[in-house]
Amino acid sequence: MIDNTKNRDSKMNSKANNKVRAGLSCLLAMTLLWMTNSVHANNVPDVTDPAIVEAFVDGVVKPSMKNNHNPSGVVMVMKDDNIIFAKGYGYIDVDKRIPVDPQTSLFRPGSISKLFTWVSVMQQVEQGKLDLDVDVNTYLSTFKVADTWPGRPVTLRHIMTHTAGFEDGALGYLILNDPTQIVPLAESLQQHQPARVNPPGEHVAYSNWATALAGLIVANVSGQDFNSYVQQHIFDVLGMTSSTFVEPLPPELDANMAKAYRYEADQYTELNYEIVSNFGPAGAMATTAYDMSLFARALLNNGEYNGKRILKAVTLKQMLEQGFSHDERVRGTGLGFLKRRFGPDGFDNFGHDGATNVFVSHFGLSLKEHFMLFSSFSGVPGAHGPHSDLVKAFYDEFFPRDVPVITPPADFAERAEKYAGTYNNWRNNFTQAESLLGLFAGTQVTPMPDNTLMIGDKRYVEVEHNLFREVNDYGRIAFQEDANGQISGYVIDGFGVMQFYKAPFYQTMGFTSWLMGLSIIVFISVWIRLAYQWRTYKQMALPEKNTFRASIAVASFNLLFLIIFTLGLSAGIDELIYAIPTTLKVSLIFPILALIATLYHLYCTTQVWQRSLLNGIWARLRYSVVSGCAVFMVWFYYYWNLFGFQY
Repeated sequence: MIDNTKNRDSKMNSKANNKVRAGLSCLLAMTLLWMTNSVHANNVPDVTDPAIVEAFVDGVVKPSMKNNHNPSGVVMVMKDDNIIFAKGYGYIDVDKRIPVDPQTSLFRPGSISKLFTWVSVMQQVEQGKLDLDVDVNTYLSTFKVADTWPGRPVTLRHIMTHTAGFEDGALGYLILNDPTQIVPLAESLQQHQPARVNPPGEHVAYSNWATALAGLIVANVSGQDFNSYVQQHIFDVLGMTSSTFVEPLPPELDANMAKAYRYEADQYTELNYEIVSNFGPAGAMATTAYDMSLFARALLNNGEYNGKRILKAVTLKQMLEQGFSHDERVRGTGLGFLKRRFGPDGFDNFGHDGATNVFVSHFGLSLKEHFMLFSSFSGVPGAHGPHSDLVKAFYDEFFPRDVPVITPPADFAERAEKYAGTYNNWRNNFTQAESLLGLFAGTQVTPMPDNTLMIGDKRYVEVEHNLFREVNDYGRIAFQEDANGQISGYVIDGFGVMQFYKAPFYQTMGFTSWLMGLSIIVFISVWIRLAYQWRTYKQMALPEKNTFRASIAVASFNLLFLIIFTLGLSAGIDELIYAIPTTLKVSLIFPILALIATLYHLYCTTQVWQRSLLNGIWARLRYSVVSGCAVFMVWFYYYWNLFGFQY
């Protein structure tokens, strides 16, 4: 008989060994996975380490401020209610070499001011004095919002999500540099009421005017002027002792204000304190980084700080969770708060950015991380430099997100052309001369041979239906379709207050520049022809001489407009913000004269053909080309609101 004991034992030992080996392999795999995750986690810098944060911020801000000639800047980082990093850069007074102090130095946060307006609105909602879904005219007394869309009134909800449908406007009145031009808020809003170019609730278009209107409504229902209201119900509650909406600054705060400077000819020139009071609730605030950390603490702790409350927790939740987006796949707006794209999935970055003519600022928060980043930089023309260099880079460094490689769909070329075109921002002016600026701001979308889209200066790849991601980054764009399935516009993830619409050909620079260039050449040729045919002109019969005079008038009035208008623009957008130059105002006389000359020229054109005037068919065709260019210029003046004095 054969003994199978050893075989059985051997098999049992073999099975046991296999289990042990399997267990060890599993343990080894788990260990390797843990080590891999640990290494990955360790590769992310610790945002709670002051030395690490300072090294990174210094490495970005110092060279950027040097390259952009920024006189002053400030950065503050807060995590779990602890200020991890706070540092001033440069000087609040260049001549006296007074350094920036993050505790006491005041900066202008621009549109970050709006968050205080929205909090004020919601305080009044909590008290039952305001309803977000009632016609705002209910709360206005000295003037009313125009009833452009009967049965579709503007509400505070529309205003807080920037979907009220107002056109934009700014040149010559939004920001001033002369405090003697301050007028009561209601008077300013009535004088500069913008047109309602879209029905409410349909398109996002950022509106300073609408925000200021919300501030006026707070004043009307509370019985306090807006500046006093914010001071009493927010600043005083939180202990924000170095913050104000008052302009000019009170003397006790002015001593710590970072002065405004323009850098030119290798030196700093001090500028006047910017005046935003006529639309104060939209951006008139001055504050310190430290005061903004107090506001952040309240927002990150359910509306309460140090035992004092500015909002109920449920109200703050409403502001963050309700809002508007053209596509749920991209971040839009809350009720006033902007939802940002920064950080990994689940990183709930929200807050606001802001800019005046001199200062550019960022205020970013995360409830999940209990985190705040505040920064502000000054200087004309370079304030945007360090802001752009720092903000996204900071989030990418300390809250990174994966950017997986995406292969473009092989069949994308079949549908790529439907996205092609020029896209303009709904945040634009449509009824005044300022509308012309929109002609220069279009974004080109172009299909590429590798099945991607070039949108502006970045390349995007399709990830879902009408949803695209940057090829080399995580930025996303979502396109919208109209009722016929045609592409009508797009929105950018994290920029929920901007929607771009697909512009018709006549709103594009390509169309306008080609015809404008042709017209300029034709008008100049009229004068050149007059110069070398002067003797012939002097000897012409009166009917033919009158036709030539009509061409001279058309050419002269149009060229004079272009020359004087260009001279007016040469002052630069910075100066146009404060006031409309006299040269621009004078230039607007010539479109009217050009219209009269064009009508006469068209009459002369009919005479030229009917009476066979001028020397042959070629001469008559040339004359007709002048008429065509004159008609184009009349259309140009009409379409871009250059007839009359619409500013």
